[in-house]
Amino acid sequence: MHSRQILGRRQWALCLAVLALYFVTLPIYRHVQAQNPEPNKAALLIHSDQPKGIINRNIYGQFAEHLGRLIYEGLWVGENSPIPNTRGLRNDVIGALKELNIPVLRWPGGCFADEYHWRDGIGPRDQRPRRPNASWGGVDANAFGTHEFMDLCEMLGAEPVVNGNLGSGSPQEMMEWIEYMTSDSDSSLVRLRRQNGRDKPWKVPYFAVGNESWGCGGEMRPEYYADEYRRYATFIKNYSGNRIQKVAVGSHDDYYAWTEVLMAQAARYMQGLSLHYYTLPTSNWARCAN
Repeated sequence: MHSRQILGRRQWALCLAVLALYFVTLPIYRHVQAQNPEPNKAALLIHSDQPKGIINRNIYGQFAEHLGRLIYEGLWVGENSPIPNTRGLRNDVIGALKELNIPVLRWPGGCFADEYHWRDGIGPRDQRPRRPNASWGGVDANAFGTHEFMDLCEMLGAEPVVNGNLGSGSPQEMMEWIEYMTSDSDSSLVRLRRQNGRDKPWKVPYFAVGNESWGCGGEMRPEYYADEYRRYATFIKNYSGNRIQKVAVGSHDDYYAWTEVLMAQAARYMQGLSLHYYTLPTSNWARCAN
């Protein structure tokens, strides 16, 4: 009997506490409801008269990779195509892209960058080798190479971001590509560029050393990539007034350890870090490539 009386008192105390909480919070709830009759909708107030800073325009950059029909058919159809084009680049696509005011454009990848060898994509197109596209399938005719990409950037008014081959390339290959693109000397590579139709060098403000080296770019550990990055970056030279900002491969999603190791070991050798965060709802990459 005594234990039941104690239990009853505790129950009454709990009920009184709940009632007190109800009467205390009810006015607050009614006030909030009066201010926002649709409580499930949020409101955002922007103080346009109180600017806090400027968003860097390069955050709206784009990339062009040999993935699906992005390059061939999408951008490039060739001079002899019945599709209206300018020097092989589709007029309708170029017109649409110009409206976006793209600040920077990266090429040739993506994953494709770490299997791409730049010499395959220069010279007469009918003499360029056909290579398998191991990243995205099919065969790449190399009709779209360095000259075509730089021509595209000039048409769009975009600055090029060239992505070097760290995965299957070499420091020498990367160094010579930069010389070919940016030097105004009388070297053999510069003569070759002029022979291929470009007299004056291009400006290459950004050069990325590899791509997703923790995955498709070589399945590397961060310690290994940091050493490789430092080695390759050493041979990225500035020619003829060009000033390259070197970009390293950052982490993907929540792989924070990659970035921590890389920054600790190689931060002073880079001017940029490329982060990779994917929000693909279906995780179906094959569908994106078609």
